[in-house]
Amino acid sequence: MSIQHIEIQIIASLVAVTCALPGVFLVLRRLSLMSDAISHAILLGIVLAFFVVENLASPLLIVGAGLVGLAVVVGVELLTRTRLVHEDSAIGLVFPALFSLGVILISRYAGNVHLDTDAVLLGELAFAPFDRISIFGHDIGPRAVYVVGVILVINLAFITIFYKELKLATFDKALAATLGFAPLAIHYVFMSLVSVTAVGAFDTVGSVLVVALMIAPPAAAYLLTDTLWIMLLLSAVFGLISALSGFWLSVAFDASIAGFMATMSGVMFLVVLLVAPKRGLVSKLLTRRKQKREIATTMLLVHLLHHENAKNANIECNVSNLPEHLHWHRSMINRIIQFAQKSGFLSRSGELLALTDSGRKRAQEDMIY
Repeated sequence: MSIQHIEIQIIASLVAVTCALPGVFLVLRRLSLMSDAISHAILLGIVLAFFVVENLASPLLIVGAGLVGLAVVVGVELLTRTRLVHEDSAIGLVFPALFSLGVILISRYAGNVHLDTDAVLLGELAFAPFDRISIFGHDIGPRAVYVVGVILVINLAFITIFYKELKLATFDKALAATLGFAPLAIHYVFMSLVSVTAVGAFDTVGSVLVVALMIAPPAAAYLLTDTLWIMLLLSAVFGLISALSGFWLSVAFDASIAGFMATMSGVMFLVVLLVAPKRGLVSKLLTRRKQKREIATTMLLVHLLHHENAKNANIECNVSNLPEHLHWHRSMINRIIQFAQKSGFLSRSGELLALTDSGRKRAQEDMIY
């Protein structure tokens, strides 16, 4: 394994964790579209800052992009407060205008600069190790490692210090305001942090992967737990797995690293969506089948209880007549009878069904409720 491969994996891992942590709160606050808006709109800030400093390595590009990201948040908030448009509509109005303006400025005035729409969307992760930092003539590593690493430390520090405030403002804004936690201020500071995170990852991995890593790993974590700190941990782990698996697949298929990382984050979400114990599709399907079986069993037991001492019990409690009386398919009748027998709710003698004591008690309780 070459040094460049190791450095790319380190950068990809740092980007994944850095994006995933604030992404948890975006998912919980249902602000997923905001991450897309910020990650695209910051292009305008980068372009405007570049026109001022004329240096792509200048930290002022991060400042300019962060200010535009914050402008997106403020603009969306102001439009939403008018009550004339919904939040998603406000996002759709603000960020396409800013992103389009950035693209126009690049194509018109920055054609000879290493800043183009392909880099904006997909990034240049494969070339990140070649953009290095030297101090007194000593190479100390890729610039992306330090930029993203610093932002990761800031994210961790902010989430750790303001964990209680973030948690309360996320789940109960009214209570947070009552207790004096200033949820609006927390919101703006947090969205500023999201802007800085998007800016830090933007040049390296592009806006598409920024959105994927901010949403897919946290969304997968949300399907697995309701505990916030576990959600943050799982989100970081899923981000790491997406980054590393995406890198090695890109090497194997000689394809885009950022593209495979985004793809793997989506694949991981789909896997969790299927197998999550409580919220997964398979779990929900099994739960619905169990509920349907329980309801059908109750209907059968109540039907037998209602007719067990009647003159026509031999007809009503006869298996061959149940499809007509209950309007069920015969295969369903057989499945429910087998389940009720295994559960000890009824006994069968030929074609006649009879309730056991436990079956009769279950039917009487269900009739009461």
